[in-house]
Amino acid sequence: MESLDDVIDAMIADRVIHRHRRKWVIALALVVVAALIILATGGWKEKKGRTVETLTAPVTVEAGRYEFGFSTAEIIRRPKTSTQPAETRVELKMEVKNIDSEEQESDSLQGKFLVLVPGGGQDPIESNGATCRGELNYVFVYGLPAETCTAKFEVPADFTGETLEFGVLGEKYESDNGLLGASEKPYWHLEEPTAVVRVPATTVTETK
Repeated sequence: MESLDDVIDAMIADRVIHRHRRKWVIALALVVVAALIILATGGWKEKKGRTVETLTAPVTVEAGRYEFGFSTAEIIRRPKTSTQPAETRVELKMEVKNIDSEEQESDSLQGKFLVLVPGGGQDPIESNGATCRGELNYVFVYGLPAETCTAKFEVPADFTGETLEFGVLGEKYESDNGLLGASEKPYWHLEEPTAVVRVPATTVTETK
């Protein structure tokens, strides 16, 4: 039978462990917040500060669960009418394939994984995901061939450019930190920049 001193020592040790665990959780949260702030304020903006490779289309990029084949882009203008203001959008042409050999699950492409990098210190613009076979949020099945798709980006009406830059993000297949009491089973999360792709663009005007 344990003595009273042993019980007290055990209680003190348990409190110390819980106190340190809270410190670890807070420290991890601060690191994550700092990383998000750095990415939001300068991740793509300055070429000299990029930590990922800048590629030129046509090119194929593997990022997380997906493989992208980039070729061309269009800047599509819709002139001002008596009822609507002028509008401009960018459409990126690409081939998309599900390469999730870890879970082999079907999924649609989230818009945050493809961003337009306008330059000039402006914030990146997220896409609407992927439209394939006329269907937005198309579900990509593991093991099937790549689909021809477009990603759309809403830009200012006066947006111009002959070569556009697109940021590609991919998730990691990792587990959470088991020391913090989380499950150690790996899963797709923690998206991070994979590459910047320079794509030639043509400008077209919609007549309707």
